[in-house]
Amino acid sequence: MISKILKYTLNTILLFLVVIGLMVAFSLLPLPGNYKVFSVQSGSMEPNLHMGSLIFVKPQADYNVGDIITRRTSNPRFTTTHRIASKETQGSETVFKTKGDANNAPDAENISKDSIVGKEVLTIPFLGYPVGYAKTLPGLVLLIILPAVIIVYDEAQSIAKEISLIRKEKATSKAVIRKQKRAKRYFDVRAGKARVNVQIPINFFKKYVDAVAKKI
Repeated sequence: MISKILKYTLNTILLFLVVIGLMVAFSLLPLPGNYKVFSVQSGSMEPNLHMGSLIFVKPQADYNVGDIITRRTSNPRFTTTHRIASKETQGSETVFKTKGDANNAPDAENISKDSIVGKEVLTIPFLGYPVGYAKTLPGLVLLIILPAVIIVYDEAQSIAKEISLIRKEKATSKAVIRKQKRAKRYFDVRAGKARVNVQIPINFFKKYVDAVAKKI
């Protein structure tokens, strides 16, 4: 019983990791309007976004004050997730100013809509750490490929056991049918002998009656 509980628990964890990994992999596809997945690396958005949280963002047609957005920075390797503190029009362009909820002052630079990756649509606490690790090669192998292989192997073993059980049941069924046929033949033979044994005295009695009748 305990081994089954541990097995189900492990399979649930592995399946969850695979699902998260697939979601991260899908977010990396260059599809128009596709969501992106990021991990929160600092506490600038506490207490709304905790460090280590997993955040899903999706591009929007428009952004407004109060939206939590992820934007690009001057370093293409990094992004910033802050809340829009103000929105104004400068000439023909709309510019935004962002601010971390835990920061005392807004960010120094104004940003354009083009620099916004998307608006926060879902946050999962603490999952940012494994997902961030999953984006590395060792993490990809450990958290996505290895669990997937384990799940496939376990399912293959279960299928093999089911096939073996079905074959045993078929073999047992065939053996029972053979025994039934042998038993039927045996009883048929016994019944035939019984009919012969009964027929002999009857025939003898008929002949005796015929002989007596002729003498009379």
